[in-house]
Amino acid sequence: MLDKNGIAKRIAKEVKDGYYVNLGIGIPTLVANFVRDDIEVEFQSENGVLGMGPFPFEGEEDADIINAGKQTITTLPGASFFDSAMSFSMIRGQHVDLTILGAMEVSENGDIANWKIPGKMVKGMGGAMDLVASAENIIVAMMHTNRAGNSKLLKTCSLPLTGVACVKKIVTNMAVVEVTDQGFKLLERAPRVSVEDIINATEGELIIEGEIPEMEL
Repeated sequence: MLDKNGIAKRIAKEVKDGYYVNLGIGIPTLVANFVRDDIEVEFQSENGVLGMGPFPFEGEEDADIINAGKQTITTLPGASFFDSAMSFSMIRGQHVDLTILGAMEVSENGDIANWKIPGKMVKGMGGAMDLVASAENIIVAMMHTNRAGNSKLLKTCSLPLTGVACVKKIVTNMAVVEVTDQGFKLLERAPRVSVEDIINATEGELIIEGEIPEMEL
């Protein structure tokens, strides 16, 4: 199975030259560390940064330069800073080519639940609402099952939804899955993970066609 860095590394393969990409909190923030050196990508954070780079090395952090998750980041040459109004104008105006989010649940028709944590006080869903409503291409980075071993790829989400029928692809520690009109379609499997393992870990409808290749990282 993949660890969090492995998930981010696989998702980085989905990032194309010239893309503007929004990285959500959690695993998605790691994607910037694995993008190919031969392409140019602009990473956007809804707190008002365009041109994020990899995480800083220890001792080189600048506490004034952070992402939406309050983590210290680096910026690339030409990076810009702006207020939240302009940041969300970019998002709502559909100027972001790819949005990468974490999630607690995704349903087989592409619904996403990623803001309400059971038993915890949450002030609101924040920028995720705008991201899922505006983005044309949403990839979810998450673990395939929760800590109890229950599937997070479901027939129907049990948690409050952030967005409806918006997720296009999911990369987990076990698999790469595409959301289709018929359900989840298995595209790739993680190293040392069998198709049977993925079937057993997926509650929603899982479509399997032909031999499923192992991920290339």
